[in-house]
Amino acid sequence: MSFSAQIIDQHVGGLVERLGERLRTEVGVRDESARLKSAAFVVLVAQALLDLDDDAALDGVVEGGGDFGIDALYVGALDEVEIPIVLIQGKYRQDLKGDAQFPESGIEKMITALGTLFDPNRAYRVNPRLESRVEEIRAMIGEGAIPRVRVVLCNNGLKWNQAGQLRLENTGFHDMVGWEYAGPDDLIALMRRRKDVETQIRLTGRAVVEDYDFMRAMVGRLSVLELARLFETHGDALLERNIRRYLGLGGRINERIAQTLRDPAQRDKFYFYNNGITIVCSKFSYNGLAERDWIVRVNGLQIVNGGQTSKTIQQVKAEVGDDIGTACVLVRLYEVPGNDDDLVQRITEATNSQNPVDLRDLRSNDPRQKDLADALALLGFTYRAQRSRVPVEAGEITSAVAAEAVLAVWRHRPHAARFQVKEHFGSYYDLIFSPDLNGAQVVMAVLLLRWAENKRKRPPADAPVFLQYGSRHVAMLMGMALLDDLGEPLAGLTHRTLAKARALLETRADLYFNNALARLQGALTLLYGDAEPSLQRLSATFRRADLVAVLRGGRQLSV
Repeated sequence: MSFSAQIIDQHVGGLVERLGERLRTEVGVRDESARLKSAAFVVLVAQALLDLDDDAALDGVVEGGGDFGIDALYVGALDEVEIPIVLIQGKYRQDLKGDAQFPESGIEKMITALGTLFDPNRAYRVNPRLESRVEEIRAMIGEGAIPRVRVVLCNNGLKWNQAGQLRLENTGFHDMVGWEYAGPDDLIALMRRRKDVETQIRLTGRAVVEDYDFMRAMVGRLSVLELARLFETHGDALLERNIRRYLGLGGRINERIAQTLRDPAQRDKFYFYNNGITIVCSKFSYNGLAERDWIVRVNGLQIVNGGQTSKTIQQVKAEVGDDIGTACVLVRLYEVPGNDDDLVQRITEATNSQNPVDLRDLRSNDPRQKDLADALALLGFTYRAQRSRVPVEAGEITSAVAAEAVLAVWRHRPHAARFQVKEHFGSYYDLIFSPDLNGAQVVMAVLLLRWAENKRKRPPADAPVFLQYGSRHVAMLMGMALLDDLGEPLAGLTHRTLAKARALLETRADLYFNNALARLQGALTLLYGDAEPSLQRLSATFRRADLVAVLRGGRQLSV
């Protein structure tokens, strides 16, 4: 038996125990041990690779009959004109020998799916859960968006053979699709708690060192081969404090980096095109008697800016080989006190401020976030301001969920809550987390959204099709009705009225929900008459603000 496969099987078993009921009821996985384990394995991969919580990971699982070989599909927020899409196909064997290669047939299915599902002109037939997501993507493609697809093929055995590799290289998808493999060793490496990285790096040419109070900084030049070597040796352990996620070579920035490295005429200019990488560490040492080409010993090395550059270099080296060695990159190495997490956070924020970062982590030290944490603690809830791979427990509210719920329910922007996630902690931050937002309002917004989302995930037999796209709108309408019954404006929802508000939701939730569906149906009839809109049209409608204007019927926006 493979030791790694056994470890993964233990994790999968834990997920079945924790999420088995939800896999059956929300996803529709058949109540069979093998089926549940296969689905749980896909959830495990999604959580490890994409840093998702239970809810987000489960929501993307679409495996079952008519899934086109796709076990999970995740759609990110629209990035200018690109739609980030992640597809996962898992092959989970029960024998745990770990000697089975990922099958070529699975690769063939995924290639066929990519050539069919994201072409709006091609007919297809899949299960309803997958269809609703595909039609949402097709609607955005029809409006000019470009899909950027990351395909993850995973199993508890070995990577595909040479024949499978040739099929991938000859797909004709060019740079729109990136292919990745995740096996037991890869997953264990991602899940394992990291130890401090102690290593050495060899600089090229001269470098400059400056001393500060209890800190030092070194600025120099690093060969891209040396950077690739670091990642080959230490992997993603170098990125534990990096707040950005590697997006794959499909992204425009990453692809430009790759193109420069692939072009022999441009490689030696790479230093001038790239912003470089920023490294923090607890200590560095070097031979200051040497004039140049220092070998620097580094303790606690972490790359806090430039992670995508580093990963892209690693991938291009695998394609091109040592020929990319003429390229160099600027490196900034900061020695900071090892226990000063706040300083590291500030360095990370400053060096990433001009790049597409996860702003949620940058805002985690904002006084408003800390005030909310204190307010929610007094109400019996735990507020998690930063991302974490630890599953969210009962009584916990993450800042991401709070932002989405408040924007949808109380700020009356359900379309932005779902489709402009990147702006929740950016342009929408002051609107969402305004000074008058209190803990009780956060709690009720989250409870309302959770209630509506549970109905979307486990829809009643007579639920309308639009519920798959409109749960945030439903939550908004339910919130309006609750405030009416509470007899208070939003400002009147405080810790003093929270118990009454929760009691209203417990006793009248079904009434609020059914009335919300009726109002939504009426609004859609006003927009489209008696004609039944297609899934693509429904998806597009719920992304627009005009539907909200019809629903609100002249109400003023809450600010």
